[in-house]
Parts: sequence; structure tokens; C-alpha cells
Amino acid sequence: MLKLDRFTELAGGLDHPEGVAVGPDGAVYAGGEAGQIYRVAGDGSVEEVASTGGFIYGLALDDAGRVYACDFGNAAVIRVDPATGAVETYSTGTDGRPMRVPNWGAFDDAGNLYVTDSGDWGADDGLIFRVAPGGETTVWTEEARRFPNGCCLTASGGALLVIESHGRRIDRIAIQDDGSAGPLEVVVEVPGSQPDGIALSEDGTMFVGCYRPDRIYGIPAGGGPEVLAEDPDGVILNQPTNIAFAGGRLVVASLGGWSLMAAELDVAGLPLRYPEVP
Repeated sequence: MLKLDRFTELAGGLDHPEGVAVGPDGAVYAGGEAGQIYRVAGDGSVEEVASTGGFIYGLALDDAGRVYACDFGNAAVIRVDPATGAVETYSTGTDGRPMRVPNWGAFDDAGNLYVTDSGDWGADDGLIFRVAPGGETTVWTEEARRFPNGCCLTASGGALLVIESHGRRIDRIAIQDDGSAGPLEVVVEVPGSQPDGIALSEDGTMFVGCYRPDRIYGIPAGGGPEVLAEDPDGVILNQPTNIAFAGGRLVVASLGGWSLMAAELDVAGLPLRYPEVP
């Protein structure tokens, strides 16, 4: 198990960060519960580059460094240009299925953004949207219903890994040649916890942040969940939600606190996709 003293504060003074992502410039980006978009430089200095006025959950970035923020407060994916501070609505769902709880987004190589909409806790009414480059949105699948949350693409890009927090499991959904969703397969179950965020390492290990208890799992390819780190006092890892790799460091967003925490690991993260988006 990774001892808690291996974690140090990467950045402080953030407003209950839920999401964290690394941009193509190597900077770390996070959100706040009043709509803040933060950019964290390598030395830990924090700049608020924009605000949406909502409540930021997950983040993804394109090759131009623009941030696509899942904004619960505005029930939309908001696109932010950190260079100019420009804020625009990128997607609100479809006419028949407007977004309710946009939680996390992951890009494929073609610039399609897969967005989990968690729905209401306990209602098992979640779904996943697919937002084409430019913003055209469709319902991609309704199979991952039990509060779909963090997600990421597999190394090959041929499938989406999705956390169902209420289902307490991680699913794999194939991306078919025509872009449609294949059948849902359960990869691993994590009973007794509320998994939230997911990131892959280069060796295929899934790293999973758990909102409850305050825990991070490491799940090797083809294996079961192993507790990588746990904080029974909720002081260092305070409601860990989403996680991201910044080189060999695992960066953890703590919704219950004011910081991003980080620990050096012996494995590097799988590089994220930063597609061209009009």
C-alpha cells in the first residue's frame, strides 16, 4: 500500500476540486464548485483562467489547450479557452434528452467527446452522450445506468471504460466501427466503495479514486482491486474523486478539501488524447 506520507500538496487554495486533467502543455487543470477553471503550473502556482458560474465536475482538453468542462450547475459541457478566458456552451445534450448531471468527458482520436450523465443517485437513470466535433450530440448508450461517472478510453481507443458509482463497478463498452456503442461488459466490481474517477497507466493498470471510503484502488489488467492508498481520517485524501497522471505523478482531486494532492509512482500514465476540434 502507498503510504499517505508519499502524497504532497501539488496546489492549494482551490474551491473543492472535483475534476482534474492534464493539458497538452503539461499543466494540470482543475475545476471549482463555483465554476472556476484553474490552471496549475509545474511549480504549483495556481491561476484561475475563467469561470462558468456553475459547478465543475470533469475536464478534458483538445490540442489547442481548450478545456471542455462538465458543468453540473449549468447542465452543460462548457468550452473554455484559457488563453483568452472565453467561455461558450459546447453541448446541452439533445432536444429529447437534455443533460442533467454531466459528470466526465473523454475524447477519442477523431474529436468525439464521450460524456457521462449520471442522472439521479439511486434512480439508475444515467446515460452516456457522444458529442461530435463541433457540438452535435446524440445519446450513445443507456446501458451504463447506475450513476455513470468517470470514464476513459482504452489504450487502443477501441472501447470506453466507465465507472458506475451506484453499481460499484467498472464497465467496458466497445466503440464500433460506425461509432455506435457495443454491448456493455462488466470488467471488475468494487463492492463496499463508491468509485468515482479512473485513469490508466502505460502497463494497463486502472487507477480508481473512491469518493467513499477515502481510497484509491490499483487494478492490474485482468486482476482484481487492490487498495493502493487509504485515508481513514480523510485528511490527506479528503473525498478523492477524479485522478490524473502528470508524468510519473498521480494527481488526486479532493472534493472535500481545497487541494490537489500528488504522489510519485513507479509507472507512467497512459498519454491522453488531445484531438483537433473545430
